[in-house]
Amino acid sequence: MHPEVRNPGPGTCPDCGMGLEPENPAEAVFLENPELTDMTRRMWVGALFGAPVLVLAMGHLVPGNPVETAVPAHISAWIQFVLSTPVVLWAGAPFFVRFWQSVRTWKLNMFSLIGLGVGTAYIYSVAALLFPGIFPPAFQGHGGAVPVYFEAAAAITVLVAAGQVLELRARDRTGEAIRALLSLEPATALKVTPDGDFEVPLDEIARGDSLRVRPGDTIPVDGRILDGRSDVDESMITGEPLPVVKAENDSVIGGTANISGSFVMSADRVGRETMLSKLVQIVADAQRSRAPIQRLADVAAGYFVPAVVLVAAATFAVWAAVGPEPRLTFALLNAVAVLIIACPCALGLATPMSIMVAMGRGARAGVLARDAEALETLERVDTLVVDKTGTLTEGRPVLSQVLPMGGANEAEALRLAASLEVGSAHPIARAILQSARERGLTPAEATAFKSLDGLGVSGAIDGHVTFLGGPSLMAEQGIGIDHLRDMAEKSSAAGGTVIYLARGTELLALLVVTDPIKESTREAVPLLKQSGIEIIMATGDAAGTAEAVGSELGVERIHAGILPRAKAALINDLKAAGKVVAMAGDGINDAPALALADVGIAMGDGSDIAVESAGLTLVKGDLRGIVRARNLSAATMRNIRQNLGFAFAYNTLGVPLAAGILFPWFGLLLSPIFASVAMSLSSVSVITNALRLRRARL
Repeated sequence: MHPEVRNPGPGTCPDCGMGLEPENPAEAVFLENPELTDMTRRMWVGALFGAPVLVLAMGHLVPGNPVETAVPAHISAWIQFVLSTPVVLWAGAPFFVRFWQSVRTWKLNMFSLIGLGVGTAYIYSVAALLFPGIFPPAFQGHGGAVPVYFEAAAAITVLVAAGQVLELRARDRTGEAIRALLSLEPATALKVTPDGDFEVPLDEIARGDSLRVRPGDTIPVDGRILDGRSDVDESMITGEPLPVVKAENDSVIGGTANISGSFVMSADRVGRETMLSKLVQIVADAQRSRAPIQRLADVAAGYFVPAVVLVAAATFAVWAAVGPEPRLTFALLNAVAVLIIACPCALGLATPMSIMVAMGRGARAGVLARDAEALETLERVDTLVVDKTGTLTEGRPVLSQVLPMGGANEAEALRLAASLEVGSAHPIARAILQSARERGLTPAEATAFKSLDGLGVSGAIDGHVTFLGGPSLMAEQGIGIDHLRDMAEKSSAAGGTVIYLARGTELLALLVVTDPIKESTREAVPLLKQSGIEIIMATGDAAGTAEAVGSELGVERIHAGILPRAKAALINDLKAAGKVVAMAGDGINDAPALALADVGIAMGDGSDIAVESAGLTLVKGDLRGIVRARNLSAATMRNIRQNLGFAFAYNTLGVPLAAGILFPWFGLLLSPIFASVAMSLSSVSVITNALRLRRARL
């Protein structure tokens, strides 16, 4: 679809014939897609009526010809006419509307070709059935019957309808990504007024309102904290796995999750001004953009359709002027033969057959492709932008070090830390508890437990007040940690988060939580580099952590601390510089960049929104899958080029023969019988070649 086209309501693009997308995605994503419902109905009805037509028409290819024995040819032709008519005239009606629109505006596209091919095959067949006497002997088969091509018209109609259903479903899945983003926005907010706190619908919140956010609430809009402090999970925006401490005057983002404390915030950006709304708009804009392959297909159709019509017109003119008697009959039939033989059966199968087989082969290798465009583009990718958390790393913090101090030992320090974290959903708490379980340690009961908003936790264990938290908590309790500054900075520089454990005023241990690099990533990065791909890390995480991971993996270009819009801008800048860009990510914050990239690649263990925004999904969340996907892309495109070669060779040879180029020297005309065989062979060659992809080595 052309993004510059605007229409007051639903409809089709006058340039390319594709369905128009709503400009404001929030207005339509929760509604049923009537175009998909209608096209699905047309596809199934067309398939139901078209299948018997194919059986009747292709029965002669079965040894012994049992179909023709059971149903005589003249009766079969009438049955095919009755069954194919609703397929062509009802199931294919939208394609003829788009065909006429393309002719009327003279913006020829693939629907011009489809309408021409289907219409010619059907009209010719109706004429052959109802008026066989107008056809010369050269066009007559066994028993004087003129062959009909109802099966070609029906098959093309059903194939095109199936392709439209697949495309509409893909667009609807992108709508699911938008729906998932919108679902992050709470329906109501707690508004603070002089008369108390009142729950009001989100669309009634105005800029400047004061809102209360309780523990466990989703932050309703973008703003800043007026009073209070808390840990906020901003992973949907930054991708950073650990919560961020937020205090007075710090900014907060709508759609992120408040974990522990309560605070009052001011509403600074509401409605379509919030970051979440802008993420939705970026994904929707990317959905409306057109792929280069679509433009090339339209350009090719723009030349091919007029060329075929001109050849048919020239054929009619030459035969009408100098052909044997009856000249007009020969002229009409040879012109129709040109249009029939140019019917894009093999061309229509060339790409979808390869893509269909390739998608099955990819699925067996853990690579799921949403559409042909992703497979077509991947072999040309020269730049890969990767998120850090969940893509290069596991995305789940683990306790990597326990460094005991004074008289404490490692096991005792870990047991005390786990005792304070029992029942907490904080990612650091889960990492500590998991480590304690793995070592067989049983947490003690902590009494007088307190969650110190944004600082840490405290509680009484075995009669001693114990604290677990960051440097701010230690400073507040008067516990000196300056002598550990170098050790803490070294751990932070290596990508770790440092936590301190103290009993009373005695420092017991320093704990380091890290997000470990996936083992598969260590193998995948060198393989990707060897294939000529430049790797760029783009993450919302802190620079020190990102650089530590990049240094270990050999990734030189790093963009750290960037938000989703900046990731999307990076993708656009790379594309503007002539790069073919793939983006690999797993989080909500990656969705806009995944949608904007030439190829979006989602980790299968990531968020549903990332998966819905991407063209490819790696089922195991393993970057080695990109290597397999590139090999699959190269094999698929090579196969498609071969198929197109078969199809174009068929048209290149068939059209001149149908025009009668051999008649002056050999007295030969291309009988529709032989045209049917040639058409079948071209389709068989395309299908057989496509099936070779099932054995492609990835």
